[in-house]
Amino acid sequence: MAAKTTDFPAKQKQLNDDIASGNFKPCYLIYGEEAYLRLQNRDKLLNALGCDESSMNFNRYEGDGNVPGQIIDMAQTMPFLADKRVILVQDSGFFKNGCPELAEYLKEPSDTTLFIFVEKEVDKRKDIYKAVSKLGFEIDCDVQSDETLMRWIKSKFAQDGKTISPRAQAVFIDRVGTDMSNIATEIEKLVCYCIDRNEITEADIESVCANYLTSRIFAMTDAISAQDQKRAMELYYDLLALKEPPAKILSLITRQFNLMLQVKEMTDNRRDKGQIASALKLAPFLVGKYQNWARNYSYKQLKDALELCASNDEAVKTGKLDYIISVEMVIIGSTSKRSAG
Repeated sequence: MAAKTTDFPAKQKQLNDDIASGNFKPCYLIYGEEAYLRLQNRDKLLNALGCDESSMNFNRYEGDGNVPGQIIDMAQTMPFLADKRVILVQDSGFFKNGCPELAEYLKEPSDTTLFIFVEKEVDKRKDIYKAVSKLGFEIDCDVQSDETLMRWIKSKFAQDGKTISPRAQAVFIDRVGTDMSNIATEIEKLVCYCIDRNEITEADIESVCANYLTSRIFAMTDAISAQDQKRAMELYYDLLALKEPPAKILSLITRQFNLMLQVKEMTDNRRDKGQIASALKLAPFLVGKYQNWARNYSYKQLKDALELCASNDEAVKTGKLDYIISVEMVIIGSTSKRSAG
């Protein structure tokens, strides 16, 4: 069951009212686990304020390498032939780790600058969070409850003239998960698949929609291949929270490495994508994905990864290791700095 959010509907209405009326607060903080809602609300604000990358009165600061003093200097710069300068600060870590300089500045900010902060995580004990809450507006875009998601899914289908029963909605959520970006993508696929029909059925969902476990395993493989250990571990813990057995996750990671090795061998032997897809029983469009992953590895690295998976699986079965830890060790071992070989 997705976590419930108590004040999100009221906060969302308030934000929408600000946009509709044009009466904006001096600053906005958009945060929470649900990336789809964070980015949707960010874009709503930017569009309403007429911001784009070419605007002289719009400045974007993204990532954790930004210097607070530079942002403050820009905030104190008068807008050019306009009433407001808009500054977007995204994924800065300021609200998780703290930023005393900005917190102090926001006590008496320039009245010609509007801030939009977009963050996944916040620590409400930090002074910068307290400053923004006092000065402006904050909205927690958390994972939505199943009930809220079902209403949203029904309305999304209705926009395209489609209907879906409560039972089919439940099957849909169970299959694709609660990530709203993923849900929106799967809705588009279903609408196209049922172009000549009005009702979305359970059979349609089974035929068209990617299983959420598969999509997360693919995302985890992306992260492992890119040596993004933090992201890979986050996806693993997401799967555990969704009650997926660690044994099943380890089996799927092993399968991914095995397929990468086979795809690498066939590609080096000049087999085309159609031949590889046929031999490995893969959808043709997936072959390119496996080829891209495999390019990041030597043969030795792929074989070492498979050996790590096998040895950890054996350690669990002989009582030497816990399954949850065994998968963590595979992720850590596969995302540690790789030596050539």
